[in-house]
Amino acid sequence: MTPAPPPVLVIGAGQAGLSVAHHLVRRGFQPDTDFTVVDRGPGPGGAWQHRWESLRLGDAHRIADLPEMAAAGVTFANAPSEPPARAVVSDYYGRYERHLDLRVRRPVDVTAVSRSPEGGFAVETADAAVTFSPRVVVGAVGTWGSPRQPGVPGVDDFRGRQITTPEFVSSDKFRGLRVAVVGGGASALGFLRELEGVAAEVTWFTRRPVTFHRGESMLRAELGREAVRLQDQAARAGRPLPSIVSTTGMPMTPPIARMDRAGLLHRQAMFSRLTPDGAVLSDGGFLALDAIIWALGFDADLGPFAPLGVSAREGVRVEHGHAVDVPGLFLAGYGPQASTIGADRGGRRTARDIETYLGDGTWPPTPAARRTAAG
Repeated sequence: MTPAPPPVLVIGAGQAGLSVAHHLVRRGFQPDTDFTVVDRGPGPGGAWQHRWESLRLGDAHRIADLPEMAAAGVTFANAPSEPPARAVVSDYYGRYERHLDLRVRRPVDVTAVSRSPEGGFAVETADAAVTFSPRVVVGAVGTWGSPRQPGVPGVDDFRGRQITTPEFVSSDKFRGLRVAVVGGGASALGFLRELEGVAAEVTWFTRRPVTFHRGESMLRAELGREAVRLQDQAARAGRPLPSIVSTTGMPMTPPIARMDRAGLLHRQAMFSRLTPDGAVLSDGGFLALDAIIWALGFDADLGPFAPLGVSAREGVRVEHGHAVDVPGLFLAGYGPQASTIGADRGGRRTARDIETYLGDGTWPPTPAARRTAAG
């Protein structure tokens, strides 16, 4: 007799997917029997495996450990800063996967998730021979595959080079060019640093001034909580998620402080439009450009869930990781769960609620103790 397919499919093996998988294992779920994890990347590391070669841990990014990561023999608390960040994260996540014996299937590129006639899901992949029919889907797809696109007049007329953050490979591609970096987050700051002394000229544009916090840890923590609150508020209401950096600002880390001292943090107001050869500035002036790096942030990569009526651009109602209007669909790492710490907490709840939903079919899942108290 052919064994029944696992009832749970986790799509994505980045921080959110691995956190959910960890908590499923801790609740007694068995990989390949009770749940399957798939990932479209060629190896471990989530989106980090695709980041550019020169990026190092500690430059502008900080990573918290996955739940009980020390048991796998690694911790980001003392991770080396010499190797490329993508190599370190890929190594650590790979060890974590092996420690939990997750048997992640890769590369598996999920292209469409729709409702099956039986009430579960029909999951299609780029390889037509590989399909899944789970009762529960955990979309832990992250954002790397869905960078925000520019909406500036004239963007299609510009004859120079244009890329978004995931397309950045090396600063050498911009050697001797006049480059605009657009965006106020960590990636934009990293590009400014990398292009210094390589590009002929670098100009930084943002829609609003960027706030830098110098050693104000309590203030940053408060702003971080406010950002999570706003993300949660938007997710519950089904609105597109707001930018986190617009709420929290940027910490003045040592690398960013060095950039400040070197005069690299002089931003200009966003240009009004592009021409074939450059940008018309907000004051009416003109800046000749050869290339533009659009570091505008990301939307959740929810394209495969379009058949279910789920869209990051239009907004989707999500509470505690549940897609409220799609029974059986969990969106791990979405909104307030986007940070590594949030992914851990969200993963714990998601694993618990998956077990509850598989047991009684109630949506959204409600723990037995709460049901009893309410009844």
